[in-house]
Amino acid sequence: MNIRAQGINLFTALSVLIATLVIIQLWLVAASLDALLSNETKVLWPAAAASFALFLLNGGLVLYALDFDKKVRHRGSSG
Repeated sequence: MNIRAQGINLFTALSVLIATLVIIQLWLVAASLDALLSNETKVLWPAAAASFALFLLNGGLVLYALDFDKKVRHRGSSG
């Protein structure tokens, strides 16, 4: 399998994973808002921490994809 096909597979998998993690973050926001409106404030800090961890994970995945793209473009222009 050539590097371009690997890149397409990588970006597809990363896009699905990132979309899934964003949906989980949206669920966390909805659950946090529901807890806030119900005066259950014990849930807010763990939900915020989990959302921040998902944000960092998503950022890492995006940076990995951009780094892979830069390497592929560099390899394509030099060879």
